[in-house]
Amino acid sequence: MANRRNGALYTGVTSDLSRRAHEHREGLVPGFTARYGCKSLVWYERYEAMTDAIAREKQIKAGSRARKMALIEAMNPQWQDLYETLAL
Repeated sequence: MANRRNGALYTGVTSDLSRRAHEHREGLVPGFTARYGCKSLVWYERYEAMTDAIAREKQIKAGSRARKMALIEAMNPQWQDLYETLAL
């Protein structure tokens, strides 16, 4: 999630991306995303096993901001909000 292009970035894990993205967009969850206005889903990966998703989340969070930006730019160079493209 991001608040704008090159702005604040949030990385998380969930078993229901559509629901969780909606919660962030509507400010229903207090914390980082609400505080910094991170409402745009600009990048995501899907995993079958939650253990794999959690391991990947930790890897991403341990990486540099430049690596996170590169992931977003590779998938979504225009930083479009991908929420509407999810199969709800």
